[in-house]
Amino acid sequence: MRDRRYDAPMDHPILVVFCLLVSYLLGSVLAAYPVQRWYGLVDPGSSGSGNPGATNMYRLGGWQPALLTLIWDVGKGMLAVLFTRWLSDDYSTLLLSAVAAVIGHVLPVFHRFRGGKGVATTMGAMLMVAPATTLVLTALWVFIMKWKRISALASLSAAAAAPWLAWLLDPESVPFFTVLAIFLLVRHRDNIARLVNRQEAPLSHRPERPPEQKVSPGANEESP
Repeated sequence: MRDRRYDAPMDHPILVVFCLLVSYLLGSVLAAYPVQRWYGLVDPGSSGSGNPGATNMYRLGGWQPALLTLIWDVGKGMLAVLFTRWLSDDYSTLLLSAVAAVIGHVLPVFHRFRGGKGVATTMGAMLMVAPATTLVLTALWVFIMKWKRISALASLSAAAAAPWLAWLLDPESVPFFTVLAIFLLVRHRDNIARLVNRQEAPLSHRPERPPEQKVSPGANEESP
């Protein structure tokens, strides 16, 4: 039986392009950099794992900057879909906007197209269009993360399971979950290599601290 979400008339192409552009631009706003400046941390794009996401922010600064980064990365995915829903009832347009927000996070125009892995933004965006599948995937991610404490393994497990869970719970969204899963797998290709070689380090219970800079004698002395 055809899902009622597809009964709405198709959107005008200009409206679709506009929604995708706004979603992409929202996704392109990375929270890691303003959070990094606020807490006086090192650049997450060139420190730790080099990924401007919540996991790396935890490594560099602890749970507070990580939580702020996570909230925005999830929230902007939700906001992109909510904005599109305000203008459109077309389920396909909502799904495309979700994908556009993830692409914005991974290839952000405001940061020279060097973004994050897109896991949190995927969860936020797809939560608004396929909540059942997304909630189960989130539970799977949390379980793997609690068990192994390896963020990449948890993300890869969720990505691999996404199309199958969508087929069971939200069949209309299978093509989009498949595209996003492939996208996330490609973004984690370096992590896959490290996992195969058993070189992917688990997340420690305490955040890593950058090495302290050596201070030359007399550097803190007041000048006369």
